[in-house]
Formats: sequence, structure tokens, C-alpha cells
Amino acid sequence: MTDLALGRSAADRERYLRLLQNYGVYAGVAVLLLLNIALTPHFLSAENFRTQAVQVAPVLIVALGMALAIGSEGVDLSVGSVMALSTSLLSLYLGYGTWIALIVAVIGGAAIGIANGSLIAFIGVQPIVATLALMVAGRGLALVLLPQLKDVRDPTMASLGSGDVLGIPYLALIAAALALLVAFVVRRTTFGRQLLAIGDSRPAARLAGLPVRRVLILVYVCSGALAAIAGVLATARLTASDPTSLGNLMELSAITAVVVGGTPLSGGRVRIGGTVAGAVLIQLLTATLIKHDLPPSWTQIAQAVVIVLAVYAARERGKR
Repeated sequence: MTDLALGRSAADRERYLRLLQNYGVYAGVAVLLLLNIALTPHFLSAENFRTQAVQVAPVLIVALGMALAIGSEGVDLSVGSVMALSTSLLSLYLGYGTWIALIVAVIGGAAIGIANGSLIAFIGVQPIVATLALMVAGRGLALVLLPQLKDVRDPTMASLGSGDVLGIPYLALIAAALALLVAFVVRRTTFGRQLLAIGDSRPAARLAGLPVRRVLILVYVCSGALAAIAGVLATARLTASDPTSLGNLMELSAITAVVVGGTPLSGGRVRIGGTVAGAVLIQLLTATLIKHDLPPSWTQIAQAVVIVLAVYAARERGKR
């Protein structure tokens, strides 16, 4: 093969990998939609779309915070435990008023974020180690505060979990609003630009005089607060606080949504649109397997395969 042919082959390979990384998640969503339209009874019903929208909302909100952490060349494994902690705090403080309980739950998530960020920024602990420690501690604290499942009987929470505007569930509207807010922060604010610079090269960011420690702490505060909001919304949907199981394996779903959405694990870039599509892809994948009577464990295997494909595409592009 001539040098010219080899060059064209390499260019074609690069183009295909770029298309796969940038648009593969949208193609995956389209394929799953078409498969379900063709094979799944009642898939196009309004009730099914409402169910999918309600179920994807917590995953998307957690993934937004995970995207910020990964964009800073980190990761947040504590998000599932933060959801459990927020549901425990919510249940404990509902007696003082709904809004007070909501605020306390979100503050609890932000506090976990401060702990994560401080370990990473001031002590130099690797993000995977720091957030793993808070993952264990957060779940333990949630179970100390609320050892068992407890029903949530509150009219505001019930309305939040089941209400809608023109047929669109509140949970989906809140998730969409948060996605727009995070996209604005990443693209249009100084904090967003500093986050991407730190994720691209932390030593260079320090030499440029950027407030690396402050930005890192804010990144994990945002991630913790968003995970707490997701925990509150999941509690509203279930009308119960269950710190034992709420948020289990949520970190896997969030990382999958972010990575398949085109945000590289090496940091320096955040794709919120891709993250939204990634969360929808996971929800459709889960719903498809369940509706066709496959065991729930297959969902985790499918997610792992999707992650491997996304990381492979990113790695191959990185070699070019």
C-alpha cells in the first residue's frame, strides 16, 4: 500500500472515531428508539414517555455533577451515597417544614462535596480515593441517621413527585432546567473556563495563577449538591426514604452517561448535551431490557460494554 493510501486510511479512521465519539450517543438513542417502536408494545404511549422522563431525571442530574468532576480530571464516586444521605436528612427534617428539609438535604450533599474537594485540593488525595472514602462514610452516615425505610407523607413532596405541567413531569422540567444552568456555567462563566483549564493541565493552570484549589472545591460542592437534589427528587417519586438502596450504583450510571456523551476521562472538556443524551441512552437501554424480560443484572453488563466502547473510541483518538 502506498504512503498516500496509508495516509487516506488513517484520515478515514480518525474521522470515523471522531464521529463515533461526538455523535455515537445520539445514534445509539435513535437506534434504541426505533427498536422499541418496532418491538415494544405501547412504547409510543404518553404514559410510557412520562415514566421514562420521570425515571431518567435523577440519573441526569447526578450525571451533570459528574461531568463537572470528570471535566476537572477527577471523578465523584460518592454521588450514590450522597443521594442516600439526602433522603435521610429530608425524612428527619420534614417535621420542621418541607422547604427547611429540602434545604438541609441539599446542604448535606454540598458538605460532602466540601469534604471531597478539600481532600483533593489541599491534601492532594487522588479523586478516586477521596470520593471512595466519602462513598463509604456517606452511606454509613445515612444509615445512622435513618436505619430503615420510612414513608414520606408530605403533600408538597407528593406533588413534586407526581405533578406535571402540560403533561411534562416536574422532575423532568427540573432536570432540564439544571442541564441548561450547568451548560451556561461551563460555557459562559469564568468558573467554567477555569474548570476546563484545570482539567486540561493542572500545572499550567497553577502557573497561570488560576485559583485551582477553590475551583476544585466548588466542582465537588456542585456535584454533591446536584446528587442531593437527585436524592430529594427520587424520594418524592417513591414517596419513601430508603437510605439502604437509594443511589446504589448511581455512580456507574452517571459515569456512563458522561463518558458516552463525549466528555473525556482525561478532563479539559465537558459536553452537557452529550451527557443528557447519555442519560437518555442508559434509561432506554434499561427500559428495553426490562420490557423484554431480561434480568436487571444485564443492564449493568450492557452499561459496562457501552463504557468500554466509549473509552476505546476516546483512546484511539488520543493516539492520533
